[in-house]
Amino acid sequence: MKSKAMLIYRLKSISDDGLIEIVIWRVPVPVIPALHRYKYRLVYLRDGQRVVGFDNERFKGDHCHLDGVELPYQFSNVHQLLEDFIREVDKRRQP
Repeated sequence: MKSKAMLIYRLKSISDDGLIEIVIWRVPVPVIPALHRYKYRLVYLRDGQRVVGFDNERFKGDHCHLDGVELPYQFSNVHQLLEDFIREVDKRRQP
């Protein structure tokens, strides 16, 4: 029997300063080229535009999008991923 991805965290929050959506799965095998067993998508949108995003894609690996620039991201664990995402969102939130 083949094991499936398991949703471990989901959040969607809409406020006056934008939308935050976080989805994290534990997957049976790593998403190549990653060595960890998580698939994730974290995004902060403002006025329909992605301001902050963290995700991993097959063959592309762990990376983040900050103010329209894509950068590599060093995934260590889910807790750190959430902290890094929240820190980057907080830097860009409207006062």
